[in-house]
Amino acid sequence: MGLSLRADAQANRDRLLEVAANVFARSGADASLKAIAAEAGVGIGTLYRRFPTRDDLIEAVYRTQTDSLAGTAATLLTAHEPTEALRAWMERFVDYMLTKQGMADALPAILAAHDGLSAHSRVALHDAVHKLVAAGQEAGTLRRDIDAGDVLMALGGITLITGHEHQRELASRLITLLLESLVLGRP
Repeated sequence: MGLSLRADAQANRDRLLEVAANVFARSGADASLKAIAAEAGVGIGTLYRRFPTRDDLIEAVYRTQTDSLAGTAATLLTAHEPTEALRAWMERFVDYMLTKQGMADALPAILAAHDGLSAHSRVALHDAVHKLVAAGQEAGTLRRDIDAGDVLMALGGITLITGHEHQRELASRLITLLLESLVLGRP
């Protein structure tokens, strides 16, 4: 059985991951760990106790954000009708990918070093899209021939084309085009 962290230790860990994600997005994977700790309101020793290496921190940020994004599918479906839930998730996916840009140079080595992390991420995101698409199909608003993997590939293409914050509006327009192609009754 794994040990769970005390509430204050868990709060510190969560804050470190949130701050690190923002700092990496702004300044890249080589950002100062001391600055991350300071911005999170903890000492550098606390950061190193939780994440002994920079790669450990980057891996934890990546895993946490991927799992968080995947988990939002169910939440969005309880708050919105399926097509709007899918749109909201797609928008969040683009934002998620934008935050990964700062870690882009470090991620390939980390994904290679952490056996199964890449597959875990791919499966988690695929399952989230599948859940959203299936809900839309069940509601009769989305086409029956949609493949979740295809939707993820299309989203990946959108993020590749619009890979900078100043192109965020373009990403939303492309999401609208993609979503319109998935709606029942459209070509």
